[in-house]
Amino acid sequence: MRRTNILDDNHKRFRDSVIKNFFTIEGRLKSIPVQLKKKLVVLEQLVSKLEPGRKYSEKEINDFIKDYHDDFATIRREFIIHQFMFRENQIYELNPQEMWVKWDELS
Repeated sequence: MRRTNILDDNHKRFRDSVIKNFFTIEGRLKSIPVQLKKKLVVLEQLVSKLEPGRKYSEKEINDFIKDYHDDFATIRREFIIHQFMFRENQIYELNPQEMWVKWDELS
């Protein structure tokens, strides 16, 4: 039990640190992390602001991402690659969280 709490605390500290380092105070993404674990934290932070069950057009997803970072095409692609969203006929929708690639399960 105690080990789990230590891991949870470490994961929370890591996540908070990544968000602090990669987002401005205004909430814009400074840069897309190269390290996979950090990139997944950033992507998870962004998709957490989307509405589950809502279908988004490609333009809506692009506009949403542009609020955070100019490279909307890369981030949109990363959402798909890491199972945060799926795309069908230019319509985007969040996947259930169980499908997301989990940063906290990486070493």
